[in-house]
Amino acid sequence: MAGDSRVHMDHDMEIGVTPNEVKKLPKHLREAQIPTDRTHLIADPVKKPRQRYVQKDGKCNVHHGNVKETYRYLSDLFTTLVDLRWRLSFFIFTLVYVVNWLFFGFLWWLIALVRGDLLHADEEGWTPCVENLNSFVSAFLFSIETETTIGYGFRVITEKCPEGIVLLCVQAILGSIVNAMMVGCMFVKISQPKNRAETLMFSHKAVISVRDNKLCLMFRVGDLRNSHIVEASIRAKLIRSQQTKEGEFIPLNQTDINIGFDTGDDRLFLVSPLIISHEINEKSPFWEMSRAQIEKEDFEIVVILEGMVEATGMTCQARSSYLDSEVLWGYRFTPVLSLEKGFYEVDYNNFHDIYETSTPSCSAKELAARLRDSQLFPQVSLLSPPEPRQHTQNHPSLRDTLITTTEDDGEMKMKTTTGEMMEEEEEEEEGEEGKGEMGERGSETNNGSANTMEDRA
Repeated sequence: MAGDSRVHMDHDMEIGVTPNEVKKLPKHLREAQIPTDRTHLIADPVKKPRQRYVQKDGKCNVHHGNVKETYRYLSDLFTTLVDLRWRLSFFIFTLVYVVNWLFFGFLWWLIALVRGDLLHADEEGWTPCVENLNSFVSAFLFSIETETTIGYGFRVITEKCPEGIVLLCVQAILGSIVNAMMVGCMFVKISQPKNRAETLMFSHKAVISVRDNKLCLMFRVGDLRNSHIVEASIRAKLIRSQQTKEGEFIPLNQTDINIGFDTGDDRLFLVSPLIISHEINEKSPFWEMSRAQIEKEDFEIVVILEGMVEATGMTCQARSSYLDSEVLWGYRFTPVLSLEKGFYEVDYNNFHDIYETSTPSCSAKELAARLRDSQLFPQVSLLSPPEPRQHTQNHPSLRDTLITTTEDDGEMKMKTTTGEMMEEEEEEEEGEEGKGEMGERGSETNNGSANTMEDRA
């Protein structure tokens, strides 16, 4: 490595640019690709890792910027409050109650001020709107006691204050609405099924190997809790860039990956870890991709597991993704299920483990064509192309084997005729033809002898 760097420095000196001067060049010259003798060293740069669309923990790497119509968030205020972070939720929860108490406390103080209760508070025979309310602080405390129904009994509204009675009713109604909204937000936020998704697991890697003579893309899912996910279903999306025939570039094109939608295999009974399989067929986006093409492609597979939480009945969704570098060709998952006395044991230590297996490197399309053209057993033709079959007279082929049936006294008998039997039949036919020729020769001889006898006579 030191020798290579010295050669590069010498070459820079030859073209008149020193390493220190490279940093001093303008930006457009530093970024320009000037062809040199070492251009081939940087012609094939290292493949940059793809930016994830969905993180392993299910979070989406999407930031919504320059949103001008912020009023839309206020139109769905409940969802906005539920989606806030916990520290903001606590702050708004406290702020709403304090502002509500201050607002109604100010109204109680204003009524006392208008009626003159603050000026005649110490006079005997004066009936105030609220007894023992002689300042804004006492009005604020009375507002808290009224809305929270504490009822200390020191401050109480009198029946000679109709405006106070109306305000009491309004505060009771609005206080109930505020309590219902804020407590409801906190309850929904606490019982959100996002926490339930933390116990749903996805394998770290996805694998491609052969199942039933077909290439399949597989990954594993599992549930750590004893309470199950009801009506669990799973789906997958292929995220990659695409350019249409018209020249339009789609940076994040989404393509469905069939993992059993038409057969019902996408509906899971997730009691133990399951291996989800996608058969790579004609409708699959991986149909024409070989192992080399998979390693060069730039894509991301997003998997989504949905279901209802058994305890609450709320819908839960867990997400994960696999980059192209996390899809391994020629591997299988290590079994995690074992049979014990009276139950099945799941070993989650092996949940992410995989092992290598023999898998053809060709695409699924080429593998299907190879299987169609092959006349050998499918197990043999998966890993190597079929060899031509040679037929000899000493070893008759399967094509020379015929099965005939004869009926004798009501019983069916099976007779296998091979190439040797065919030869025997040919010999018998030749013998019959020879007998016919000898018969003709014998008749000719007899005719000749008869003519000779006539001449002698």
